[in-house]
Amino acid sequence: MTSSLDAAALEPAVAAQLAAMPQVIDQVALARLYGEPLFAMPQDLYIPPDALEVFLEAFEGPLDLLLYLIRKQNFNILDIPMAGLTRQYLTYVDEIRGRNLELAAEYLLMAAMLIEIKSRMLLPPKKAAEGQEPEDPRAELVRRLLEYEQMKLAAAALNAMPQFGRDFLKAEVYIEQSLQPRFPDVNVVDLQDAWRDIMKRAKLVQHHKISREELSVREHMSIVLRQLQGRKFMEFENLFDPAKGAPVLVVTFVALLELAKEMLIEVTQAEAFAPIYVRLAYSPT
Repeated sequence: MTSSLDAAALEPAVAAQLAAMPQVIDQVALARLYGEPLFAMPQDLYIPPDALEVFLEAFEGPLDLLLYLIRKQNFNILDIPMAGLTRQYLTYVDEIRGRNLELAAEYLLMAAMLIEIKSRMLLPPKKAAEGQEPEDPRAELVRRLLEYEQMKLAAAALNAMPQFGRDFLKAEVYIEQSLQPRFPDVNVVDLQDAWRDIMKRAKLVQHHKISREELSVREHMSIVLRQLQGRKFMEFENLFDPAKGAPVLVVTFVALLELAKEMLIEVTQAEAFAPIYVRLAYSPT
């Protein structure tokens, strides 16, 4: 009897706890706080006023905000409805005037320009020359918006291009130094060019071997004496044969000096710069 009473007393408490738990599918927690699952948002959670603030710094300037409003409403940029656009623009400006006055100053300047354009459109158009259309007050604004949109699209295209450090990184691969290197293939033409270069260098370092020719002074003394036999005299230059080379000429000259030393020949000259003559100093028998 007592156990049945206890169960009946616990049923309201369990029902209250189950009612306090959020109705989630498969008991999925909304968040985790210090590792513990959180099934419902705390009622005493403090949210700072600036936590959910929308910063208009996301727009890069008044023209950016103006272009956003035009594209959002699918307005024709060449035929802008100034009344609706000005109203929406002023709504955005009013939201930031109380929070960031410095940021709102630039947007207020554009708002004044929009109001001026709207006022000029309400006035009767100025008379234009014949054949010319009256000036549209929105022309300057349209021109600035088109130029800004072109620059924004170009900047987006550049930003979409792959950039080092953001979209890709430089790959670095470790190469084992102990691996056998693979050298590039060599064709026949490369070998021929290399062989020609080697032959050119070989010609530049050729060695000249000088051999000693055995020439006898006594033998050339006998040759000179045979040439002088039967002649009264003979010119000095006729005793030398340039065709035989410089070594033979030197040995012949030394042979003449030896013959003159041994008084076997006589070398005479009639006067200065006159021809030199050679003759035998004895009469052969």
